[in-house]
Amino acid sequence: MSQDTISLTLETRTVTGKGVKHLRSSGHIPAVIHDHGKPSLVVQGDSTAVLKVWRKAGKHHPVELTTGDHNFVALIKEAVFDPRKHQLTHVVFNAVDKNQKVDADIPVRPRYGEGNESSPAERAGLIVLTQLETVQVRAIATKLPDFLEYDAEKLVEIGDHVTVADLTIPEGVELETEIEHAVATVYEPSALAAANDAAGGDAEEEEVAAEGEEGEGAEGEEGAEGAAEGEAGEAKPESAEGGDSKEGKPEAAAEPENPAAK
Repeated sequence: MSQDTISLTLETRTVTGKGVKHLRSSGHIPAVIHDHGKPSLVVQGDSTAVLKVWRKAGKHHPVELTTGDHNFVALIKEAVFDPRKHQLTHVVFNAVDKNQKVDADIPVRPRYGEGNESSPAERAGLIVLTQLETVQVRAIATKLPDFLEYDAEKLVEIGDHVTVADLTIPEGVELETEIEHAVATVYEPSALAAANDAAGGDAEEEEVAAEGEEGEGAEGEEGAEGAAEGEAGEAKPESAEGGDSKEGKPEAAAEPENPAAK
C-alpha cells in the first residue's frame, strides 16, 4: 500500500440544483459526503484541488477530508465528468472507518523484468491485449494498495495469458474478483486485426449510440446530481473481524490516468 497521505479541505455548500452551474464557473466543484447513515453533507471545493485529489486517489486511496469542524477518512465513490468538455463536475465521497473493511477497485499493471519496458511477446512483435484494468478487493481502508501487479515476463507466445490468480496480493487484502478472470492475453497481430474488422459494423453502430447517450447525459446532469445528493448510500463497511460490505460501482466517471498493461 502507499503511505502517501491525501488531504482535501471542503466548504459547506448552500447552492444546489441548477445553481451549481454558477458555482463551477467561479472555480468550485460541488460534492457530497455520505457518512454511515447520518445526514449527508453538501459541500464544495476548489476545482484544481479536487481534480488533483481525484487523479491521485481514484476510488481506492483514502482521502482525509476537512470541512468546518468535521474530519473524515473517505473514499471517492463517484466522480462525474462532463462528456463534452471532459471536466470534473461533481464528486461523491463515502466516509469510512479506519478499522473496518471496505470494497474498492484497484488498478492492475504489468511488472517487467529489469531493463525491460515491455513483455517478451511484445518485444517479439506480438500484441498483449489487456482484458481487465481493475479488480475489486476488500481490505481495511488504510491498507488498500494503490495498484496490483502481475509478472509480464510470463507473456511470451501466442495464447499465453495471465489471470487474476497471477496477481501479487499484499497481506491483509482479499480478492473479490473471480481468480479465473483473464487479465491480459497474447495475440498474433493479423489475427487480432481480422477479428476487429469482422466486428467493425457493430462497433460503428455502438459508437453512434454512445454519442447519443452522451448528449442525453449532459442534459440530465443536474438531475443526476440531485439524486446523488439525496441518496443515503454510505460505504457500508465491514468489521475487520468479518461481516458483509459492498460499495456501489458507478460507471459514470472517467477513471484517473492508469499505467495499465498494454
